[in-house]
Amino acid sequence: MNDPRDSARRSSDPDLGPKSADDQDSAQAGTPAVPRLLGLDVGDRRIGVAVSDAMGMTAQPVLTLVRTSRRRDLRSLERVIRKHHCVAVVVGNPLYMSGDLSPQAVKAQAFARMVGEETGLPVHLWDERLTTTEAHRHLHAAGRPGSGHKQVIDQVAAVLILQGYLDRQANQHGTTQQMPRDGDA
Repeated sequence: MNDPRDSARRSSDPDLGPKSADDQDSAQAGTPAVPRLLGLDVGDRRIGVAVSDAMGMTAQPVLTLVRTSRRRDLRSLERVIRKHHCVAVVVGNPLYMSGDLSPQAVKAQAFARMVGEETGLPVHLWDERLTTTEAHRHLHAAGRPGSGHKQVIDQVAAVLILQGYLDRQANQHGTTQQMPRDGDA
């Protein structure tokens, strides 16, 4: 997995985001990269960005995009989509605990519509209640001091959003691997 601290340093230019080992292997072998999903944690000041791995099983952090204008934000995301060969986008939908729309959910949904219109890709909303809280827990568990969370929290939240979506898709399509039972070859 890429080090989120390295990605945070590239937050001003998504083209400088890390190339995954899967992308490098595909490029060396001369084969096209496997289509991926893009995960977004959309905030007022920053957008956390993650992509699925080449097998579509895990979400990987890419970068934190510091927001400047809608036009520039969308252009930056389009570059990430092209670079990682993304075929769909998953956007976190921060609903209230009651399930009602929060003001931030309204903004995230509007941004999701713009991404879909601009890119022509399908956009899926994913319930992200408590994702930021969970992201902080993951960073604490990894030994990261609270003062260092701001640099990567949006990427971690994007990873959690996308991973939740990937897990649900795998369960719905029966693609989870099961352990063989005794007697099965």
